[in-house]
Amino acid sequence: MLKIHNITGDVLVAAGFVAYLGPFTGHYRVALCKEWLRQLSENNIPHTKEPNLISTLGDPVEIRSWQIAGLPNDTLSVENGVITQFSQRWTHYIDPQGQANKWIKNLEKVNDLEVAKMNDRDFLCSLEKAITFGKPFLLENVGEELDPALEPVLLKQTYRQQGNTVLKLGDTVIPYHESFKMYITTNLPNPHYSPEISTKLTLINFTLSPSGLEDQLLGEVVAAERPDLEEARSQLIVSNAKMHQELKEIEDQILYRLSTSEGNPVDDLELIKVLEASKLKAGEIQAKVMVAEQTEKDINITRLQYVPVAVRSQILYFCVSDLSNVDPMYQYSLEWFLNIFLMGISNSERADTLKDRIVNINNYITFSLYSNVCRSLFSKHKLMFAFLVCIRILMNDGRIDMDEWQYLLSGGTIKEMRENPAPAWLYERAWGDILALSSLKNFSDFANDFVANLEAFRAIFDSSEPHRQVPPALSAGVLQVMGSLGDPEEPIQPQFVFKESTATTPLVFVLSPGTDPAADLYTFAEEMKFSQKLSAISLGQGQGPRAEAMLRSAMEQGNWVFFQNCHLAPSWIWLPAHPEDNRQEAGALGGVHQDFRLWLTSLPSNHFPVSILQNGSKMTIEPPHGVKANLLKSYSSFSDDFLNSCPKVAEFKSLLLSLCFFHGNMLERRKFGPLGFNIPYEFTDGDLRICISQLQMFLNEYTDIPYKVLKYTAGEINYGGRVTDDWDRRCIMSTLEDFYKPEVLIPEFAYSESGIYKQLSTSSDLDGYLQYIKSLPLNDSPELFGLHENANITFAQKETFALLGAITQLQPKTFMLGGRSREELVEETSKDILAKLPAPMNLEEVIHKYPQLYEESMNTVLVQEVIR
Repeated sequence: MLKIHNITGDVLVAAGFVAYLGPFTGHYRVALCKEWLRQLSENNIPHTKEPNLISTLGDPVEIRSWQIAGLPNDTLSVENGVITQFSQRWTHYIDPQGQANKWIKNLEKVNDLEVAKMNDRDFLCSLEKAITFGKPFLLENVGEELDPALEPVLLKQTYRQQGNTVLKLGDTVIPYHESFKMYITTNLPNPHYSPEISTKLTLINFTLSPSGLEDQLLGEVVAAERPDLEEARSQLIVSNAKMHQELKEIEDQILYRLSTSEGNPVDDLELIKVLEASKLKAGEIQAKVMVAEQTEKDINITRLQYVPVAVRSQILYFCVSDLSNVDPMYQYSLEWFLNIFLMGISNSERADTLKDRIVNINNYITFSLYSNVCRSLFSKHKLMFAFLVCIRILMNDGRIDMDEWQYLLSGGTIKEMRENPAPAWLYERAWGDILALSSLKNFSDFANDFVANLEAFRAIFDSSEPHRQVPPALSAGVLQVMGSLGDPEEPIQPQFVFKESTATTPLVFVLSPGTDPAADLYTFAEEMKFSQKLSAISLGQGQGPRAEAMLRSAMEQGNWVFFQNCHLAPSWIWLPAHPEDNRQEAGALGGVHQDFRLWLTSLPSNHFPVSILQNGSKMTIEPPHGVKANLLKSYSSFSDDFLNSCPKVAEFKSLLLSLCFFHGNMLERRKFGPLGFNIPYEFTDGDLRICISQLQMFLNEYTDIPYKVLKYTAGEINYGGRVTDDWDRRCIMSTLEDFYKPEVLIPEFAYSESGIYKQLSTSSDLDGYLQYIKSLPLNDSPELFGLHENANITFAQKETFALLGAITQLQPKTFMLGGRSREELVEETSKDILAKLPAPMNLEEVIHKYPQLYEESMNTVLVQEVIR
């Protein structure tokens, strides 16, 4: 009776939920429902204490069937399922992680679901077929605009014609089957739809929330670690749903008997028997429900012990998903992440206690994810990613003061200005930052301490390695919190990613200017006996049909396909034939040969298909960073036979090392900005190779070493051919003088004052050269470039600002600082600024004091400025 009494308010809230709350995230849905409940109470509308959509309209048995079909079991996803069930309009899912897409495909598979994309040539034919025969239809991966031809379908503009229900699609009138259903999905994370589209469809936000992902991951880790527990919980949900269904059937049967009973119900023996049987059955079920509820509590206590794994993995996933804001090529699917998550659980070290086991799982998953992601990041973003993961973990542990975090990213405000205590060496800006830092709680006395310890801080200021002083720099801080995460600079080779690939996993080389992995791929294909089964094409205008034909042929025959420069083919109409992007189409083609592989190269591009990026194996290809890494790359491609291939062996070895030093010098000067070159140039390995060939040729052909010819061909032609600035050309020629001269033939000749960078004895073999190169410092000394130590300051500041700028991009639009919201902080700052502003000028006073006369044009200008 209580439920019937409260039905008005409960259904009103549920109806509002279905009609309006689909596009919102869980946080906003809760906030809006609270507001609605407040208004229900104010207007004395009866309702249960905390009504929600699932309890009012949800059917436990139906919900369970959805979850079996792949609907995530978190609250937001279940609410989305109920909205789908009761919405009067066709549903449009905002689905960046592909969960809704997967769920609809599994749910409607038995009903012969039709799937199409907007760019499919025959998508309207597929839609017509679904409407005519009453099949469900899924239009997936749409953008922010829909085809105008869909309007009659979206508005359900059906009418009667000769006794049949019909609909006009394009220029054709087709029969309309009442069983037809339409679903639309987009993988855009934050689409902006026009009001015209929003009013025709029910928008449902399937974007994964942190709490929703935690629920999913908890289920996964418990299923992997304690399958008995998860199986018991699953059976419990099924039995609970079944028992609730039986109770409902009993209630329905009693209501039916009462409504059909004639005369006095007390005299109806059949009704009395049904009531007695129902009472007994209901009592049994109630007892079972109580036992089940207690069992569920016991199971949940054990499940909750695995929450730290779910929390850590949730943090890692959102660190990875945020990277797309830094570069459009940094896209990763939830399915890809779950594979790493499950592999981490199975491969991590076992332990005697559950606590140690959880630590092992978390450490392994963190390391595994970092390694996989770093392979697809450019070097400049690897430290940023490690720092982001580190900070998010510390934030979750409550170890980050949000006011201090905000100060690190964007600085602070000075509450009280004081005189600079050391103007001789401390910049005014730095002193201002120190005063601003003093406004933070934990640094309130920092300005005083700084003044009292000027000599100690001067030592840090003058140090050539201030990042190794106390307090440590960002990279050292990450190392303290996270431990060693391995060497992110390890060169990426095709064989590394090939091991993890399948026929339905594209392999994507993300390029930086001046790089080309083609030679490495051809070498690898030869090793794998696939050199005759590798087809390559460089994409561009008009190459789409040829590329599509190559792709289809390779999928059937099990060959490799190599598409270069994919950023030059923005239409990508041919690529959906790839099995990863459209598995159904691949099936229609007769399956995919297990040996088939698709290799792609592309510069970062906003047009690259998201599904390929999310599910493919990505690796970034860029020149090595640092002179040491460049030398190592160059000498790794040599052999002892090559070093001894010239008649003038000693001269060739010495000048070859000089030339490789020069090449590294040219590449690394760019990092110093205008101190290195006025214009940053993209020198390549090809420039070095042609110089080596010329060196070998001139040494063979000339009796004496032709230094003048060597310097001209290398400096003016090979490297200088790229140079457009006269001062940069002069710099190159002057630098080359230090590397191409007779003195470099002297054993132990030093290229720098410290003697770190030096010539080797020509008796050394290739292994000797490699050992020497590996002994060089990881970070280049500016002396090798003829620059002062202070040159590193400019470079380090540039790197730091870039890193903090990227981190700032990844911050949420709303956040809390010291218990205050972003909006409150903005309001508070605005009040401070207004308090400092002078009062508005009195226009009448100005006009009276400075009358606007023809000969006094200045007065007119003054009055106009005051008005503005």
